[in-house]
Amino acid sequence: MLRAPALLALRVSEKTRLCQAAAKETAMARFVVVVDTQWDFMAGAGALSVAGAEQLVEPMQRWLATLAPDDVTGILFTFDTHFRETYPASPEAQMFPIHCVRGTQGWGNMLDMAQIDPAIPLYRIEKGVFDMWAEPGLAIENARGATRPTVDREAFFADLARRGITDVTVIGVAADYCVRWAVDGLLDRGFAVSVAADLTRGIERQIEAVAADEFAGKPMTVDRVTDPRGAAAA
Repeated sequence: MLRAPALLALRVSEKTRLCQAAAKETAMARFVVVVDTQWDFMAGAGALSVAGAEQLVEPMQRWLATLAPDDVTGILFTFDTHFRETYPASPEAQMFPIHCVRGTQGWGNMLDMAQIDPAIPLYRIEKGVFDMWAEPGLAIENARGATRPTVDREAFFADLARRGITDVTVIGVAADYCVRWAVDGLLDRGFAVSVAADLTRGIERQIEAVAADEFAGKPMTVDRVTDPRGAAAA
């Protein structure tokens, strides 16, 4: 049977361990959002191919493979998702040809999630418009287990904030459309955002111009995550 001083020391030790674990989670405090890395946007032959995006597939894959669970709390992949029956009547149809039809090659992700550290939680969300925040009631799914319960988008990001995860890194396409709206919504929800300029491409504007035009004075930065040779930066 533990004596009182020993029991007190055990409790103090356990409290210290829990505080250290909480501090570690807060210290890493980074989440990653990968925007629309789908065949129709990234492949040269895609229905809405973004210039230069195909050359990003390999460096994106390498960078994601370098991420470790001690540094990243999770990765969310967004999927632009359309249907042949409804797309012609959508506002987007006035701007772009049909693309990312669910279940087709063009809708598929060009990045292999299996190459990401299995200890890092992976998530996915399907959206029908540029802005991943615009449609009410969207759910975030566990990308590693389709049978696991989904989580409401707003509740998911509120939980990240509650856990002290304040920083989000964004990569993907297109910088001046879906990436721009992803960043906008993250800022509105209190996150600090960094966008990897070397892992994103725009249609009419690149991310540097988007940052200057849309996010001046806000906690949004444009960074590089790979060196000029394409290797992951230290």
